[in-house]
Amino acid sequence: MQRRIKTSICNQIKNNYKKDLKMYRFAISRLLQAIPVLLMVITVTFFLVHSAPGGPFSADKAVPPEVIKALEEQYNLNQPVWQQYLSYLGDVLQGDFGPSFKYSGRTVNELIAAGLPITAELAFYAMLVALSVGITAGVGAAMRPNTMQDYLPMTGAMIGICMPSFLLGPLLVLIFGIHLDWLPVSGWGDIPGDKILPSITLGTGYAAYIARLSRGGMLEVLSQDYIRTARAKGLSERLIIIKHALRGGLIPVVAFLGPAFAGLLAGSFVVETIFQIPGLGRFYVQAAFNRDYTLILGMTIFLSTLIILFNLLSDMLAIWLNPKLRQEIRGTN
Repeated sequence: MQRRIKTSICNQIKNNYKKDLKMYRFAISRLLQAIPVLLMVITVTFFLVHSAPGGPFSADKAVPPEVIKALEEQYNLNQPVWQQYLSYLGDVLQGDFGPSFKYSGRTVNELIAAGLPITAELAFYAMLVALSVGITAGVGAAMRPNTMQDYLPMTGAMIGICMPSFLLGPLLVLIFGIHLDWLPVSGWGDIPGDKILPSITLGTGYAAYIARLSRGGMLEVLSQDYIRTARAKGLSERLIIIKHALRGGLIPVVAFLGPAFAGLLAGSFVVETIFQIPGLGRFYVQAAFNRDYTLILGMTIFLSTLIILFNLLSDMLAIWLNPKLRQEIRGTN
């Protein structure tokens, strides 16, 4: 009898180990799939920036040709493009994005390290705006479908999706910064309240998407049998929503969080330019105007890596919240 119990326990431990191993293999396979994607991003971006008209030193005024030639030799721009590509690829594999052509004495790694905290802070506040507004509107709409409580927030969500940030930002500045004079219209961290308008501008579009996703997920969950059973037991609607429905109803939102946060980091260029925020977006825009090859490439590679990692994290979190997906992965060979 004891031998059977020990054998059963050993078999159970072995099965759980195999299932967990499949989860690890799934995560590792997703990471390995990112390698050719990043390689494609590096290759396409490299040859696109080098094929653009002009160069990093062509806009400099009154520079003798000898000086430009010396600068090109210093940055290896006098070599054939394919040699430059192989050399740059070798540096990237070592985590070195090279020196900036326009920011003298500073490397691309240093510029990314300087701008990332500000952009990440802006993305964090924008995500708070998106989650708080989006989930509240979506859950409220799902509780009273096909009523004014549903129509009003979903209409607002559609407007938020259709309104781009380069239109919403100046509109908020005009209303709250100029006419009402309630909030500052530029800067970051110098004046209290200067984070409000940029965060709302960047987070509104994502709040609209989250509202629609949370409404759809909640409607599906609220129609399940276990929700009807909870209502038949006399539980309050608030307790049913919080304790039973939210975890399953917000799975689409969780799956959207990874791409959303990566999009907030990569899509803050317009907002940072409008509100004069010294983050990654302004560096990226200036690099495009200045033909700063290494800065454009470094920013693109860095942001692409973040997008891939956040997508993977959101997928793993969605799998953890959804037992059906977890069972499908563990049951695959």
